[in-house]
Amino acid sequence: MVTDKRRSYTKPVQALAPDADHRAHKGLNNRIENSHRPTRKREKIMGRFKSPRQAQRFLSAHDQINTVFRPRRYTLSAASYRRARADAFGLWQDYTGEMNA
Repeated sequence: MVTDKRRSYTKPVQALAPDADHRAHKGLNNRIENSHRPTRKREKIMGRFKSPRQAQRFLSAHDQINTVFRPRRYTLSAASYRRARADAFGLWQDYTGEMNA
């Protein structure tokens, strides 16, 4: 079990799981905390809306658009990234053209 360096965690961990390997170090917890980052980001955005329903409607559309416009750069070469962005903008122009017609 990995926790941060708070001493108050030691006794509860020993009481709940006496055989567990408890590691308390500030650097070991970073991978776990970073996995929650997208969730935290969404919560921050949702706090700016007037109602949870409005926030949910926006975020569901935003997530779909975001996946098109922000390809994962670490897996692509620069040329592939530029091509993906150009394709995304082409799709967006087609979609907005249909909405305005």
